[in-house]
Amino acid sequence: MSVESFNNLVPIPKLTVVGAGPGDPDLITMKAVKVLQSADVVLYDALIAEEILSYCKPGAEKIYVGKRPGESHSQDSINFLIVEKAYMHGHVVRLKGGDPFIFGRGQEEIEYARQFDLETAYVPGISSSVAAAGYAGIPMTARGVSESFWVITGTKSDGSLSSDLATALQTTATIVILMGMNKLWQIAEVCEDMGKGNLPVAIIQNGTTKQEKTGLGLARNLPEIAKENKLSNPAVIVLGEVVRYADTTEIQKIYKHYQG
Repeated sequence: MSVESFNNLVPIPKLTVVGAGPGDPDLITMKAVKVLQSADVVLYDALIAEEILSYCKPGAEKIYVGKRPGESHSQDSINFLIVEKAYMHGHVVRLKGGDPFIFGRGQEEIEYARQFDLETAYVPGISSSVAAAGYAGIPMTARGVSESFWVITGTKSDGSLSSDLATALQTTATIVILMGMNKLWQIAEVCEDMGKGNLPVAIIQNGTTKQEKTGLGLARNLPEIAKENKLSNPAVIVLGEVVRYADTTEIQKIYKHYQG
């Protein structure tokens, strides 16, 4: 066998970090579909729609590595799998919900893979931080209402709420909080402390999917909104005057209810 023929048989270890979008399987990009069709191994997260995995080529190994409570897929074990599978089989796709570079640790996985000489690539995905609100009728910006928006994590690596929230509340920007459902009381308290207790808010669970549920109200009532509407993870929290666009027929009645 020639050296060239041998080299053609040896898989080139490669990692592509791919965004699957916010939940609706139709919102995955064509680029992402093409990459999935070329993957030898796909490591996918908990929020990936099952239909998306049908794009994988026959024989591709599909491995679930979700991080929901009670599941044991640590980041270290995922990193190990990326490298191991890439050297065993070739092209590994790391399939993540939303966009991998928005609180998705995509860059961390790429940096780790590069330490082991893997080729790396990134495919953007539509982020739930924008799409979930949009599907609920809430724009991120609106002329004369909001000129910018913030996307903030509700839970930092040490478990605390980001101090960026207080800074963002000093502006008129729309604020989107990801991974904040366990911090509703703290978020409400910060809003009250900043004089923004009456800021319109929306909690959107399973945004863009058939299971989408939305609760509307005021920032100071965030825990009550979640309880009354039976809202839980996965969800995004939207704060800002743009929330008033969500449902023009019901919105004033809802706000009146929470204002007491």
